[in-house]
Amino acid sequence: GGLNSGFMITQYTAAALATENKVLAHPASVDTIPTSANVEDHVSMGVTAGLKLRQINDNVERILAIELLAAAQGIDFRRQKLGANAKLGRGTRHAYALIRQIAPFLEE
Repeated sequence: GGLNSGFMITQYTAAALATENKVLAHPASVDTIPTSANVEDHVSMGVTAGLKLRQINDNVERILAIELLAAAQGIDFRRQKLGANAKLGRGTRHAYALIRQIAPFLEE
């Protein structure tokens, strides 16, 4: 609730992506089945594992983007309240500037 709950849905999105990653983290190798008329009794499922890893990486990228947007928004709210007293560290200033080049402050 409140006046500034615009990031609530992005939190749901990040949570859903994190949950998907938990499911994708299940080892592909435990689902191997015999192949070649039972001559090959263990198949590594390396390709399947690689595909799952790629999806996990994509999801993590999205989660981090959401976290960075929320952090930048928080910095802006803090600056509105504290003005010049809201100082940022050098690394934080740099990250904030990069984020705000792409995504402006969300008013509503």
